[in-house]
Amino acid sequence: MQKVPFVELYAGRLQGVVSSGSDEERVYVSYFEAGTGNFYCSTNNNRPCGGLRGSPCKHLIELINEGVLQYGPARVVAYLGLQQAEPDKVKSGAELVRFIKGGPHKVEAGMVFSRFLTYLQYVSVAPTGVPLPDMAWFVR
Repeated sequence: MQKVPFVELYAGRLQGVVSSGSDEERVYVSYFEAGTGNFYCSTNNNRPCGGLRGSPCKHLIELINEGVLQYGPARVVAYLGLQQAEPDKVKSGAELVRFIKGGPHKVEAGMVFSRFLTYLQYVSVAPTGVPLPDMAWFVR
């Protein structure tokens, strides 16, 4: 499994699923909230991450690193509202953490994990020339 198999900018958050690193069967659901800077990390069954002690844990750092890789620093900075950050000088997401002023704020992991499972469902579909039924509205 990839270290960060799922990351997205959605519903006012940079959110995603991060693999445990120590237990291949455990994943963490993590997010940074736009505007407030609040963040949280828990297992997919809502147990809080042991590394979350008032500041972002390693899973959150991995999440923001992957967000910057996939979306680019300018988009992540703008989406999270980190006005003090200079996107053209950002080399990794970890550099952005110092601009995040929020703190831990628990939100249920179910919605993010459900979106991850839906994403996995689409990734596992064999390629065809026919649109997926639930994505047909994209096709004209």
